[in-house]
Amino acid sequence: MERPLYKLCDKDTVFEMTVDSVKSFESLRQPLTTAPLLLMPDFKLQLKLYIDASGDELGAALHQVHIINDKPVEGPICFISRQIKPTEARYGASQMECLCLVWALEKLNYFLEGCVFEVITDCTTVKSLLNMKTPNRNMLRWQIAIQEYRGNMTIVHKDYNIHTNADGLSRLALP
Repeated sequence: MERPLYKLCDKDTVFEMTVDSVKSFESLRQPLTTAPLLLMPDFKLQLKLYIDASGDELGAALHQVHIINDKPVEGPICFISRQIKPTEARYGASQMECLCLVWALEKLNYFLEGCVFEVITDCTTVKSLLNMKTPNRNMLRWQIAIQEYRGNMTIVHKDYNIHTNADGLSRLALP
């Protein structure tokens, strides 16, 4: 979806808005200017961090349940995604999901630090990341990186068929 715009930022590339670039810009602008509206976080309430990784991208969505008109409504606080780096392209699916967790925690640290939150993932390896007995080098580094959240974070596995909000961010269709 955003690849034509990323290409405009490449080194030694002439900035020229093509039909693909305009379509890409409009497809990104439209969801950002319409519902669902982003909610302001209430740091007294529990946050939910949905994460997912695909072959090309990492995605995360931070949500929170608010009481609106006496009904609990889960709404988004923010969405983040990024393309994977060339060195990360060699990672397996489980490593990509763990990388996504670490990346999301780093990016959303200002929301999550000191708050109780739940991480929802469709990968069981992420759920066992903190308790691995013999992790490889990357997993060990990631274990250390997420230690500060250990007391406030619970990791929940959710079937991939119903894990849609972060899943959509990591699997954006390219034009």
